[in-house]
Amino acid sequence: MRQIEKLSSFKDYIPLVKGSSDGKNVGLLVDGPNMLRKEFGVNLETVREIVSEYGNIRVGKVFLNQYASDKLIEAVVNQGFSPIVVAGETDVHLAVEAFELIHNPNIDIIAIMTRDVDFFPLINIAKEKGKKTIVIGAEPGFSVALKKSADNAIILKTDGSPNPH
Repeated sequence: MRQIEKLSSFKDYIPLVKGSSDGKNVGLLVDGPNMLRKEFGVNLETVREIVSEYGNIRVGKVFLNQYASDKLIEAVVNQGFSPIVVAGETDVHLAVEAFELIHNPNIDIIAIMTRDVDFFPLINIAKEKGKKTIVIGAEPGFSVALKKSADNAIILKTDGSPNPH
């Protein structure tokens, strides 16, 4: 009985369908080593709220390398994301996942949280395939080409909140 009460209160806090999203489904991929750094203070819950304004997040994955701490992995899970821990560079794994989302007919919007210009071609492929694109990053080091190539660019302040500019 108590579990049911928790579930109903959970529904009160996280809307199952956003009215402004027009039924769009989002795949959100996070470049963990690039973005989940102490100097940025990124709050994944805030990122989830921002991206939810564009559509319903159907895929939420955070790519981490083998050096990710258990505490970081737990925090990712607690924010409702799936941690993907890989040996070596995370970029290739994130790119492969993004490519799969681009070809998934159930995903309308590809959102990538990174500052890395390496994902510039991926954004362009997504747009060629008719997907809307969002990049989320932080300064310093947020690629100008990446920001300009995406349909929407969200620049996070160093405290992890969106920059109004």
